[in-house]
Amino acid sequence: MPAIEEAQITKYLSKYKNVAATRKDVVDVITAYRSLTYNLEKFVFNDGSVKDLFALQGTIPVVYKNNTYYIPICIWLMDTHPQNAPMCFVKPTPTMQIKVSMYVDHNGKVYLPYLHDWQPHSSDLLSLIQVMIVTFGDHPPVYSKPKEQVAVPYPANSYMPQPGGAGASNQFLPYPNASGASGGSFPPYPTGGANIMPYPPAGGQPGSSGGYPPYMNYPQPGYPGSIGYNPASAGTPSSTGTITEEHIKASLISAVEDKLRRRIQEKVNQYQAEIETLNRTKQELVEGSAKIDAIIARLEREEIELQKNIAVLREKEEELKKSLESLENAEAIDPDEAVTTTAPLYRQLLNAYADEAATEDAIYYLGEGLRGGVIDLETFLKHVRQLSRKQFILRATMQKCRQKAGLAG
Repeated sequence: MPAIEEAQITKYLSKYKNVAATRKDVVDVITAYRSLTYNLEKFVFNDGSVKDLFALQGTIPVVYKNNTYYIPICIWLMDTHPQNAPMCFVKPTPTMQIKVSMYVDHNGKVYLPYLHDWQPHSSDLLSLIQVMIVTFGDHPPVYSKPKEQVAVPYPANSYMPQPGGAGASNQFLPYPNASGASGGSFPPYPTGGANIMPYPPAGGQPGSSGGYPPYMNYPQPGYPGSIGYNPASAGTPSSTGTITEEHIKASLISAVEDKLRRRIQEKVNQYQAEIETLNRTKQELVEGSAKIDAIIARLEREEIELQKNIAVLREKEEELKKSLESLENAEAIDPDEAVTTTAPLYRQLLNAYADEAATEDAIYYLGEGLRGGVIDLETFLKHVRQLSRKQFILRATMQKCRQKAGLAG
């Protein structure tokens, strides 16, 4: 596709949420079906709201009873494409009439299981059109309007069948039957009636007029031009104007092969998407399993450490119980004998320190008694003088002991 055309598509899709995926979908469809055109148009929803949506319009080739018909359709892409399924409509020309069925309503809206089961990651427009082609081949969505006029032989330059007269059949067929009236260069085409078939094929000659324009440049593998009724070749001397069983058999075989090929491809794509999903799920499960194994190993190590700590705590608990029992059974301890020294010099230092501390406390409480009025000043001075003298002697004794013991000053 030319870069200008891709740029135009990108411009139309600028307001879409998934521009890249939508552009790829559109480019694939336009490349495969050149009869489809695109544009950005306004779409009116049922609630009256209006939104600019990307639309694909044109014809798609539908094979019905060994003849190719070109059905006009329109596909609207939601601005959330491909998260939401597109909206599809059949757009009949003035010479067509919508044939209501389980797949098409009276407004031309298309209902397909493929649209109902739309998957954002596996469904695409190209597969949707292929499903429409197969479905419309079984259930034609339109038929040509009958004309009130005398029947004439089916002309080579007309896209529309000519209605028959009094002795004609009561049904349109995509091709004439082998038991029709003889005597002319063309077999007579059956007339239209209550049961009208789809829009006839674009098989006319270049000089034809009227009807919907034929689908251009669309290859039809498995449907050679020699199969079926060809008005242009009916007048040649070698033509019998009939369809043989070999033609019908070859046509049916090719039609079935083509239909099976498309459906198999759809199934293959669907299963491939499912396999990819399962592979991703498998990878996630493997990674999750590795994480779980690591967590289990760490918990086992912590459990072993916890068991060791519990054993240590139980040992310490037993030691504490034994210590408590020994203390309960032991005799009372004399506070004066609780602290012992290794030498008499240290004992003298300890006793002098204790006496000095007691003297310091006595002086403090004498001061408190004086402030509280418990003792008078004379009594306070008397006792303080005595205690101060004693405190001086004790401090001198401690200093002497520390010097003798070689302790720091």
